Amino acid sequence: RQRDDLLAAARDWQAAGAWDRLHQVLLDRLGQADRIDWDRAAADLAAVPAPPGGANTGPNPPDRGKPGTKRHVVVDANGIPLAARPPAANVHDCTMLVEIIAAIQPFGGLHEDSAAADEQHADKGYYGVCLEDRRRRGIIPWIARRGTERRDRHGLHRWVVKRTLAWFHQFRRLYVRYERRDDVHQAFLTLGASLICWNFLQWESC
Repeated sequence: RQRDDLLAAARDWQAAGAWDRLHQVLLDRLGQADRIDWDRAAADLAAVPAPPGGANTGPNPPDRGKPGTKRHVVVDANGIPLAARPPAANVHDCTMLVEIIAAIQPFGGLHEDSAAADEQHADKGYYGVCLEDRRRRGIIPWIARRGTERRDRHGLHRWVVKRTLAWFHQFRRLYVRYERRDDVHQAFLTLGASLICWNFLQWESC
């Protein structure tokens, strides 16, 4: 009964936009406190098992084709999660970078055109789809090219997003996806991003 009530609340609040507004309020506070570092942003992903299957899940190649989803996250230079999206595990990474960047909303007094970092770093899987889009917006895209650039050349700036992905994994309902409904899983993902933002605010006050 308690679990059903939890899932119903997550579903209903997601439909009402409550989780997105919570995340937005926390980002506003971090922005107003000058905690968001727009010198660069970093994007990366983690594959998550989804044993029950459901919407936005698919065969996960690294997990022998078992049902899974991916967690795409974009963070600022400090590792603050700005947006997160969970497509199916078999959705190609390069199709998601434009979407995850577009999901960042202006906050902390920023104009909409300012809600983007000067540089954006990403893994080789994102290469090829959005370079021209980034350049048109005056953003320098640092995306490793397959077969030509070593991973460690970009690791100097991308370790912060790896750390943030590890923080997401500390939440039980995000380490493994148990929800068949994609809106409920997105609700828990946005709540996780909000809790990480809250922790950054607490560090600021210490």
